[in-house]
This record gives sequence, structure tokens and C-alpha cells, in this order.
Amino acid sequence: MSSSNKIDTPAANHISHTDYTPTSLKTPDQIKLKIINQFFPPDYAATGQLIEELAHNLKGRGYIEVFTSQPSYAFDRDDSPRIESHDSLIVRRSQSARFWPQRIRGKAVAGAIFFMRTALHLLRHADSRRMVLLTTAPPFLPILGYLLSRICKIRYVCLLYDLYPDIAIELDVINQQHWIAKLWDRLNCLTWKRAAAIIVLSETMKDRILAKQPGIDDKIVVIPSWVDPEQIVPRSKQDNWFAQEHGLVEPFTVLYSGNMGRCHDMDTLLDAIIRLRHTPIRFVFIGSGEKRKHFQQCVEDMGLNSCLFLPYQSRENLPFSLTACDVSIVSISAGMEGLVAPSKLYSALASGRPIVSICPENSYLNDVFDRANCGVTIRNGDSLRLAEYLQKLSENPRLAQELGRSGREYCRKNYTAEKIAQDYLNLFQSLESPQE
Repeated sequence: MSSSNKIDTPAANHISHTDYTPTSLKTPDQIKLKIINQFFPPDYAATGQLIEELAHNLKGRGYIEVFTSQPSYAFDRDDSPRIESHDSLIVRRSQSARFWPQRIRGKAVAGAIFFMRTALHLLRHADSRRMVLLTTAPPFLPILGYLLSRICKIRYVCLLYDLYPDIAIELDVINQQHWIAKLWDRLNCLTWKRAAAIIVLSETMKDRILAKQPGIDDKIVVIPSWVDPEQIVPRSKQDNWFAQEHGLVEPFTVLYSGNMGRCHDMDTLLDAIIRLRHTPIRFVFIGSGEKRKHFQQCVEDMGLNSCLFLPYQSRENLPFSLTACDVSIVSISAGMEGLVAPSKLYSALASGRPIVSICPENSYLNDVFDRANCGVTIRNGDSLRLAEYLQKLSENPRLAQELGRSGREYCRKNYTAEKIAQDYLNLFQSLESPQE
């Protein structure tokens, strides 16, 4: 799962979210919305946590229902209730499929089964008065909107966290000329053309879609992800139990927290660690993913004892794990720009720490960092500059504090759940009138 962006542009259909306040959510117009996403807490997949926060922020504005699966993503626990009710929010869970949960084939099987169960659920509960929000968890889920709209006239919005089959092609999982890739692309275009709206996380993702399917500019809305800056707050490492427990109070600490997947550039970071092997800088990796095992093995084989590897942390621990560092790392692999958007950026901004992003030259992150003044973006493969900048921050704590403070302030002005929920609310209210 690639988890889980970005900001002011002159595009007329880009919803501005910089002028809203939490009180602006008070509106008499009610919405009726069903959200479909494979993951939902207690799963700690990023998309699930984002959907939970969105649903709770919208529930006072109408009737919100979430259809999801039982916990399965990197989570070992008993099943959750099949149905949960929170005022005007209902959460319904189908059974999950736990075949090889840490392998691509297992995730694909689980996604396919969720796809079929969602189809049955929507066929049984079709309602043309209710908008359906289909995410890319699993990646092919939005196609269901197109197929069912032909049968039972459902109205749907696509929320694209990732862009497939492009990611699979970029990773050489499948050839661009393969019939599956061509069919998937064709179905995507049909899905986008028939959708009531398409929500993307960055301008570069919007550009990717328009290159495939011109003429749908008016359907595409750029709405970034978000964070709760009152949950993730800056705290000194001296007063942080997580930093104390893992010996991170004294050393200058670089944190990579989240998925270490095939869409993330870990090679540039590894080369920088090698360059800094004789410095007191400490590197902490929290999470898992396709690249973690190989990355950790490389670190051990080369005797890089400056690295600490920890598992995913519970939501309760995040305010402490994310602030048990002096700088955070966000990365996107070369070629992945416009295909994925790192949700970890927002929690890193909220933590009040400077951020270094490893990303392509055309990344939307360059724009974000310029506006937020929260750190620097570094090109994929430029491990020398990465090492030099980390060294610079370790020797200049005042600069690190200023960058962290600036990034958090920008986050509070632009990326709170209340502000982004208003963007979603505006969109859904504009779509309330049924199609002719």
C-alpha cells in the first residue's frame, strides 16, 4: 500500500482551503455520503486513518456511512464489530481475507475479495440520492463505480491516493503493452469520464490524468491530505518518553517514519548514512514495507550501527515517536511523481521539526517546501547534498528550530482536518443535485 498534497495553484477548479476556519463547517446544507475504503481503524494504514478523520469531520453535516473491511493491514488482532454507530456516522465492515498479508499476492487477493464484496453491498443498497466516494484502496476500486453506474445508476466520486496501473508499470511489475495494463487504462478513462468528480492529492497527479484523458479538467479537484496539529505537537526530546526509552535524547536524530515501500527512495538515504557513518548522527526507521528487510540487511552487512529499526507505532504513541527526532525524512522514488503522494509529510510538519524530502525535480513537494520554509528538497541520487545538509542541521540547532517552527505554522494554516473537511463538504454539496 503506498500510502497514503498540494497547494495553491491558479487552476479555477482547485478548491482553496487557506481561508476556512473550523466554524465555517456550520452550514444548513446536509449531505448523504457512502465512503468505500478497504482500510479503517483499528488498521493503521494511512488511508484508513485519513478516511476515519474525514468521516468524523463530516458526520455533523449529513448522514455518512463507511463501508470497509475487517482489520488486515499490518495488524494482528481480533475482528472489529461488523457495524458501529457514531451519531450520524455508520461504519460497516465486511470480512477480510488474510492470505499472505505481508506479500503483494496476499494484498492483491484481499483487494479483489473486498472489490467483490463492495459490489454486492452496493447492489443491495443502491441509492441514487446518495453519493459514493470510492478510494484507490484497493487500487482498482474506482472502476466499480463505472461498472455499477451502468447497472443501478449510482453516482460516484473518485478519490485517487495512487495512480494505477502506472505505478506497477514504473516498478516493472507489468509491461505497458500488457493487455492488463491497457485494459486497466481504458477502464480508468471510462471511470473518470463518468465520475461526478475526481479528487487528487497534487497538481502533478492531475496533470498525469489529463495526459491520459483530456477534457475532464472541470471534474478534477486538488485537495491535499491533512493532520491534527493539536494531536501532534512539538515537544523536547528531554520530555519525551519515546526518545528516552530508545536513547535518542542526546544524539542528533534523523527519523524516517512510515512505509518503506517500492515507491520510496531508500537508496539515496542509505548512501547518505554511509557518508555519515563516522559522525554521531543517529538514524531511526519506524514502519515496514517491501524495502525494509533489504534495507535493514544492508545496514547490518555494512556495520552501520548508527541505525535503529522499530515497528509501526500505535496512534497513541505517534505524538511521541514523531517528535523523538531532530529532522524528518520524506521520500519519493524517481519516476513516481504524480503517481503517489506521501501522507507522512503532514505529521512531519505538525511535529515542528525540519524536513528533508528526497524527490524528483518536478515534484509538487518543491512548491510546498518553498511556501512552508520547512527544510529542503533533494534530488534522487544526490546523497552527498543530503549528507551535507543533515550535517549542517546537526551543527546549527537554531536553524533547525526556525525551520520546524515555520513548517508547523504553515501546517496549521493549510492542512488541518477541519479546513480540508470544508473542501470536501463544498464539493459534495455542489454535487447534491441528482444528474439529469
